[in-house]
Amino acid sequence: MGSLIKLLFYILAIWFLYKLIFEFIVPVYRGTKQVRRQMRDMQDAMRQQFEQQQRQQQQQQAGPQVPPQAQEPVRKRDDGDYIDFEEIK
Repeated sequence: MGSLIKLLFYILAIWFLYKLIFEFIVPVYRGTKQVRRQMRDMQDAMRQQFEQQQRQQQQQQAGPQVPPQAQEPVRKRDDGDYIDFEEIK
């Protein structure tokens, strides 16, 4: 009778250990791993965005690299002659 109780105890202990490992520890580990990966990806994206902004600022500070001949000429607006309006009473 004592050996049967020991066997049931071991079976229950193994079952609880199995449930603990596969329903708590493994999901927590996977979740932690996924959060770390997402944080790393987000940090990489932020770093790339920061570097891109730095490059854009450096290009803006250096001035336009387009030669003056390639730029479009500034067009003046030609509305014709301007006639000053005077009100007659």
